[in-house]
Amino acid sequence: MRHVYVPSCSLFLFFFSFSIESALSQLAPEQRHIMLSISSHIWNTSNPDPCKWKGVTCNGNSVTEISLSGVGINSSSVLTTFCQLGSLQKLDFSRNSVKEIPPGFTNSCSGLKVLNLSSNGLSGNIPPFDGMLSLETLDLSANSLEGEVSLQFDGLVGLKSLNLSSNSLGGSLPFSLGKAMALEELHLSANHFVGRIPEKIFDYTNLILLDLSENNVSGSLPHSIGKLSKLKFLVLSTNKLVGTIPQSLLNIPTLFRFAAHQNGFTGTIPSGITSSLHVLDLSFNYLEGLIPLDLLPPVNLQSVDLSSNRLVGHIPRNLSKSLFRLRLGGNLLSGSIPLTVGELPYLTYFEVDDNNLSGEIPLELQRCKSLSLLNLANNALSGSVPPQLGNLSELGVLKLNRNNLRGEIPKELSQLQNLFTLNLSQNSLSGRIPDTIFQLPKLQFLDLGGNMLNGSIPSTAHNSNSLLELQLGNNRLTNPIPLMPPRLSLTLNLSSNLFQGRIPNSLQDLRDLGVLDLSHNEFTGEVPLFLTQMGSLMLLILSNNRLSGTLPPFTKNVMVNTTGNKDLLIPNPHPTSPGKKSSSHAILTVVAIIGAISALGLVVFVLFLLRRAYRVDTGVSEMAEEQPQVIEGHLLTANSTHKSNIDFEKAMEAASDPTNIILKNKFSTYYKVTISSGTSYCVKKHNWSDKIFHLRNYRKFREELSTIAKLSHSNVVTPLAYFLTSESVYLFYEYVHKGTLFEFLHQRVEAVLDWPCRYSIALGLAQGLAFLHGCTNPILHLDLSTRSIFLKSNSEPLIADIELCKIIDPSKSTGSLSTISGSVGYIPPEYAYTMRITTHGNVYSFGVILLELLTGEPAVCKGRELTKWVMDTPSRNETWESILDSRISSSSTSIQYQMLQILKVAQACVSVSWNARPKMRTVIRMLQNVK
Repeated sequence: MRHVYVPSCSLFLFFFSFSIESALSQLAPEQRHIMLSISSHIWNTSNPDPCKWKGVTCNGNSVTEISLSGVGINSSSVLTTFCQLGSLQKLDFSRNSVKEIPPGFTNSCSGLKVLNLSSNGLSGNIPPFDGMLSLETLDLSANSLEGEVSLQFDGLVGLKSLNLSSNSLGGSLPFSLGKAMALEELHLSANHFVGRIPEKIFDYTNLILLDLSENNVSGSLPHSIGKLSKLKFLVLSTNKLVGTIPQSLLNIPTLFRFAAHQNGFTGTIPSGITSSLHVLDLSFNYLEGLIPLDLLPPVNLQSVDLSSNRLVGHIPRNLSKSLFRLRLGGNLLSGSIPLTVGELPYLTYFEVDDNNLSGEIPLELQRCKSLSLLNLANNALSGSVPPQLGNLSELGVLKLNRNNLRGEIPKELSQLQNLFTLNLSQNSLSGRIPDTIFQLPKLQFLDLGGNMLNGSIPSTAHNSNSLLELQLGNNRLTNPIPLMPPRLSLTLNLSSNLFQGRIPNSLQDLRDLGVLDLSHNEFTGEVPLFLTQMGSLMLLILSNNRLSGTLPPFTKNVMVNTTGNKDLLIPNPHPTSPGKKSSSHAILTVVAIIGAISALGLVVFVLFLLRRAYRVDTGVSEMAEEQPQVIEGHLLTANSTHKSNIDFEKAMEAASDPTNIILKNKFSTYYKVTISSGTSYCVKKHNWSDKIFHLRNYRKFREELSTIAKLSHSNVVTPLAYFLTSESVYLFYEYVHKGTLFEFLHQRVEAVLDWPCRYSIALGLAQGLAFLHGCTNPILHLDLSTRSIFLKSNSEPLIADIELCKIIDPSKSTGSLSTISGSVGYIPPEYAYTMRITTHGNVYSFGVILLELLTGEPAVCKGRELTKWVMDTPSRNETWESILDSRISSSSTSIQYQMLQILKVAQACVSVSWNARPKMRTVIRMLQNVK
């Protein structure tokens, strides 16, 4: 037997070459060639095996799945290239920048089962998908697609899931959605669909999910909805549906969630409707009658929202032990709060405000250990504030205002370590303010106004490092006034008390305060000069005191009310130049009369606007304000639906009513306006009369707004129309306001934004800013902050106020630096000497928002700017992990790792050196690389 000697080195090379060939031969040659031809454009890897690339899944010698979500692809031709593989079954291109579905794509990818093109920049009409006979799941959501949906999907014989939500699609609701009638999920929310719900939709009897929310769907909900015997999720919210809720819903034994809030449903709530439901939301309708006795007991029922209807009678006593959310506010309910509420171990949100409830606050509520929000405001509740409420350790919001409560404020409330909103106003509470209230570590909003509290404000007030708003008006408080909480930035209301003497110098430390009300007291002496140096002050009310001397000069950014101080001299803001002769006595008389009328009008206007923000007891009845006339109005949108709906006079009427205010910031006030057709819009009024608004050149103004209106990006809010009055400018927008990012991060306790939502928000903002900066004439944001970011959903940001850069002239500002360069905490350091708005400055502001998303802290944190607090982390001997929002960073090590990586991106954005900050396009890539 002959032995063949093979050197060990040669043997090694043999097996090595064999293993390489084996790896390379995993794919068919033509598939490997296709993958390698585009690898440098996407993967940029040296690995010769495409099956090992990120997002690639193979089965045998074929590529079956490609998932490239959020990697910055902007070429639609790549889609067609991948379809050449032939074996591809799943293609995920979500969260990229693909602008169109390439011609022929639907025929070349005939083997696809799953296609996800959501959150790209797709525009235009939806092409036919007839060639994709194997397609089961299609996601085109969060794009800018428009036009009608008719037969584009009719040829899809196996379609099970179709998501067209968050586009600009219009016309009637589609009902030709696959000839095999196999559809299980249909998402059509947040579009412009109109008309009735077609009966033919209910022929898709396999439907598990049907979401038609946030459209303009009208008519009644057809009785044939009961044919969908497999339906689990039915979402009809924010439409124009009318009529009664059909009894046929009881024929759907699988129904898990039924949401139909913000419609026009009337009649009574059908008995038995919750027999299988876990979630029911019928809020903001016109439902009437009693709450059915069998509505709340079902054992699986977890969340019920019936707020803002016309329901009467008592709250049923028999309640599901599974309830964690029960909202019944804004009805006509009477009787007492059932004691059985205390038997709900998971109850987290309980709201019965704005009803006619009476009796005492049940002591049994102390057993609801999970309560985070308790709102019993605006009822006829009597008795005292139960000290036992101090046992609710998870409580974040406690509202007992506008009742008939008596007695003292229990010191036990100081045990609520998670409380950030406490409102006990408009009751008959007496005694002193507990000094321990100001030691609550998270308290941000404290309203004790409209009671009979006496004594002085506790000196511990200064120890509160979190308080942003303090309402103590209309009590019997006396001197001394201690040092106030240093972070007060919204309102300090000390009106209608028994304070006397000079206005204390301690108030000068409130540098970030926006509103100061000292009216209806016994203050004497001169108005201190330091009030003119409070750079953030917007409104100062000194009326009905005994002030004297001469009012010091305030900037035009501050509205000052000094009526009722007979010894206070108000200087003429426009004195006559020396050497000029005065006008005739008659002219002076007319001017004086006009001035008096203007002053009175200003007072009424201020009180009118601030009626909801806080109360000022003037002792006189309200006066009607003449509504300004629309002098010029122009449509900016080409959308025929909006053109027919927009009504300038109706909007002016609604914007004159403070109850319609949904948001107010430094530059603007936002109103919700519902036109006669039922469509809701957001109308924004620009607040300031400063010279920074250059509206005199109407032609240029019109051109600038027309240019902005033509912009199209899923993360940018653009105007639909505008109109002018003699006092201000108003802009129309689609109503997509779910709240600002600031509210979601820092004010709402209902749910913490999880990491996927925060990451999606960060990426969406980066893409929106990059889009604005990339315009032919770059659009810069003058006040980029979490307050100027709206959320369309928990993960979809919308950048608002982009028109400010076109209608504001910073060089003519008479206000402070922050007036024209942003909000405190977001202003780049170089603005102090350049006074120029730049893309680099926008990147800095974006970096601050990133820090807020990562830490959960506001832009001014722990008494200083968030950027400085973060950058000083090493000097405090703390780790970077310790400053992350522990509510989400502790959920998994992978999430913490991603957050730390994005923290590096944020640190680059807030670099002190402006030229060291990355451009927004680079920021997008940095964010995408984290995933």
